[in-house]
Amino acid sequence: MSISHFDDLIAAALAQPDAQRLLLVFASVALPTNASPAQRAAFDAGQGGELTPIMCVDKSPAELGSFAALLAESAQFGHDWAIVFAAGMSGHGGMPPSGDEAEPYLRQMVESVKEGVIDNFIAFNREGKAVALR
Repeated sequence: MSISHFDDLIAAALAQPDAQRLLLVFASVALPTNASPAQRAAFDAGQGGELTPIMCVDKSPAELGSFAALLAESAQFGHDWAIVFAAGMSGHGGMPPSGDEAEPYLRQMVESVKEGVIDNFIAFNREGKAVALR
């Protein structure tokens, strides 16, 4: 299954033989304080910038429901995010991982985003579209 939208991710997670828990890290994008003129111009054109994790959550695909529901729920926290990174965890015996089981992986995911190590995650923009970050 090709994942081009966040709702595709939910559908793929629901179709897995083992119950899933999705790990989500929301990040803002800002221009570095020491940005060069070229970096400023690229940022003004919608490219570049630094990613900063601002909130995270783990949920089952059923709890999420849809990207529209996630967008509405995230708005309640008052953070202006630009990208959400997603990863999945498989459960065992028909049971999804618990929030307690997911917590250390979610913390590691936040640290990975801080360090710019994002190759293991799918990134989505505020429209729910999968995006490639360089």
